[in-house]
Amino acid sequence: MNILVWNCRGALKPSFQRNVRELTRCHNPAIFVVMETKIGGERAREITDRLPFDSAIHTETIGYAGGLWMLWNSDRVEITALANTEQEIHTVVKVRNSNSSWLFTAIYASPRVEERHVLWNNLIKVAEMHDMPWVLAGDFNEPLMDSDKFGGRAVSVSRSLLFKDCLDKCSMIDIGFSGPRFTWTNKRNIQALIQERIDRFFVNTSWCLLFPEARVVHLTRCHSDHCPVLLEMQPRVAVNRKKPFKFQTCWLSDPTFPNLVSQSWSHYPMLADAIDCFTKEAEKWNRMKFGNVFARKNNIMARLNGIQRAVAIRPSNFLLNLESELLKELDNVLNQEEKSGL
Repeated sequence: MNILVWNCRGALKPSFQRNVRELTRCHNPAIFVVMETKIGGERAREITDRLPFDSAIHTETIGYAGGLWMLWNSDRVEITALANTEQEIHTVVKVRNSNSSWLFTAIYASPRVEERHVLWNNLIKVAEMHDMPWVLAGDFNEPLMDSDKFGGRAVSVSRSLLFKDCLDKCSMIDIGFSGPRFTWTNKRNIQALIQERIDRFFVNTSWCLLFPEARVVHLTRCHSDHCPVLLEMQPRVAVNRKKPFKFQTCWLSDPTFPNLVSQSWSHYPMLADAIDCFTKEAEKWNRMKFGNVFARKNNIMARLNGIQRAVAIRPSNFLLNLESELLKELDNVLNQEEKSGL
């Protein structure tokens, strides 16, 4: 089971729903937390009804700021809502076909220092009320230590100590991560560049004992200035499995497709033979016509991930410009994919 958190910087962007579906297709999260949606109320419900999840909790926005959504599929997890504020959603999670239950808290910490203090105090109060396995996840808007930031002003010692005190009182630990070091960037050139690790998962010891193989992955940042962060509770084992044949609607838009169909069926009078021929020819034809779209997208994502790892260690204007060009190229490929109905 996977949990995904992502600060999308606004859910009204035309590409938002496509991006959520793509992340869901690639990483199959049972729970998806979306932060800084800037939308609440009925409008939020209208959008989440169109996403690939059947249940949701929304917090209210503060004017045009904030907005925290927790989405899940009820056939995979049973969620009991406990309480929420503009900065937090507290729930109890029970995994279907399992005896394990644990607390899950989704976080979007306010950019305002005073309101973050309110959040830290709320979390400490929650810790005093329970001794269950517990996960905290989201955008905490506060670097914890010097190594969590590059550029700009130094990390505030007083603010980070308050954050650390909250985590200690909640018995929270960081289980590490893989992927690019920083989860947010201001996207400026090298002289003004700021990068921070502020989107995180924290867990307590009793949750670690339930899921000792769990790992956190910083995914490639490409549709926001924050990267999605993935918690794999039981990391996947790669299995080479032949995909079943699937008819693609986009094939009908290509003028050469009717000829492929007629040739496959004209050479074999028996239905079973004709179907077998069509399946083989259609798969080869699809690889030539549309397969390059998937290959290009995967190649760009891999290059972006490598660049973002490098920028976190030793940034340069060359790498930042290359990242910007690749992001534009990725948008073109995704638009092509969407128009083709892939």
